[in-house]
Amino acid sequence: MQANSTDCFGHPKGLFLLFGTEMWERFSYYAMRALLVLYLVDHVQAQGGGLGWDHASALKLYGSFTMLVYVTPLIGGWLADNWLGQRSAILAGAVLMALGQFCLALPHSWFASPLPAFYTGLALLVAGNGLFKPNISTMVGELYSAADRRRDSAFTVFYLGINAGMFLAGIAVGITIDAFGYQQNGELVRNYQAGFLLAGIGMLLALLLQLSLARPLLGAIGTEPAARKARRLQPEQNTRLSTEEIDRLKVLLVMGLFTIIFWAGFEQAGGLMNIYADRFTERSVGNWQINPTYFQSLNPLFILIFAPLMAALWLKLGKAGPNSPVKFALGLLLLGLGFLFMVGASWQASPQLGGDGKASLWWLVLAYLFFTLGELCISPIGLALVCKLAPLRVVSLLMGAWYLFLAAANKLAGLIGALVGSGSADNDQQMLSNALAIFGGFSLTAILAALLLYLLADKLVHWMHRKD
Repeated sequence: MQANSTDCFGHPKGLFLLFGTEMWERFSYYAMRALLVLYLVDHVQAQGGGLGWDHASALKLYGSFTMLVYVTPLIGGWLADNWLGQRSAILAGAVLMALGQFCLALPHSWFASPLPAFYTGLALLVAGNGLFKPNISTMVGELYSAADRRRDSAFTVFYLGINAGMFLAGIAVGITIDAFGYQQNGELVRNYQAGFLLAGIGMLLALLLQLSLARPLLGAIGTEPAARKARRLQPEQNTRLSTEEIDRLKVLLVMGLFTIIFWAGFEQAGGLMNIYADRFTERSVGNWQINPTYFQSLNPLFILIFAPLMAALWLKLGKAGPNSPVKFALGLLLLGLGFLFMVGASWQASPQLGGDGKASLWWLVLAYLFFTLGELCISPIGLALVCKLAPLRVVSLLMGAWYLFLAAANKLAGLIGALVGSGSADNDQQMLSNALAIFGGFSLTAILAALLLYLLADKLVHWMHRKD
């Protein structure tokens, strides 16, 4: 297969194989992630029940797990570059993650203690994710030549697959754990093991797609370790970095720092904004009370709506479109505008300004919309940028390193979100004031960062040496 073939909707057919593989892998991961803390804190110690941990211990473990999820791709990228090749790394990662999900799905009644199987499952998921995550993203980039401007559009399509999996996971796993639950003392006990089993099946579907379709649709892409391929194609090349390669790595470092700013704000969606939706948002629509968790579905829903439009836009604009740093700047600007809506929500809710302590839910809807549009300018473009700028011999390693910026952003997001306050019932006014300061700070920081990056764009493009 030629890397520049246009077999399906203007893109190589291999892109849609990788789209499907990533969709089912993300379905598997987000189905498990949606259950993890609920499973840990559920006190029903029976088949289908939870482990009965306290909330603090559960959240500490959850934080450690998600941090490792973003750290291990660095190791998986190095292994793929030097030993396994991307295709083999993806297959090995898929097998490990499927085994991990099935370990979590084992019934408690089979063991004296469920903890060994539980920890084994988490360890397999972390190891498998490290092999899978950086390498499938790298293979998307390898479908296109270095000068092919469809690459940004391709990563936007690929990103659509990620969010399709996320959207399906939350709905399907919620239905499953209730449908296979049982009644105890008049209450429904959720069957978490059925949910983990569903997640494992999703991972098997990803594995099956790769095993059955990778050879005809991807050809030799991803079969040869990148370092070995680089030595074969450029046998005279010194292993030391050239001046041009150093310049390109500078671009990745600068863009990575701006990425931290974006994701530290964006990740408030699962923390501070989730609390805000619960405590300070008017969620009544007629006689229906909207559950605050439903707001978490807005991001993947908006991705599904707008990602195809954004991909088509970049494809149509072609050379007339903005370069990667300008796209990043646009993403930061949209994030800043999104937080302005949250500033408006806090003003409306503030009793000091005549509010009743509740903001309209439409402030949150608009904030999530702008966050999502910003995400579409940042996340897929960032993945494409790594593939463009990383030296061939270390491309998967640097894709893994890119995820370290996300790990730092997640940690920073938690530290900043915690500044909102204790959450005691008599402290609502102080929490609203703190939230207003946090939202305003994020808005100002994101807009100033967007301006700074826009001013740096020409210099960064110069350092890319015609790789944008």
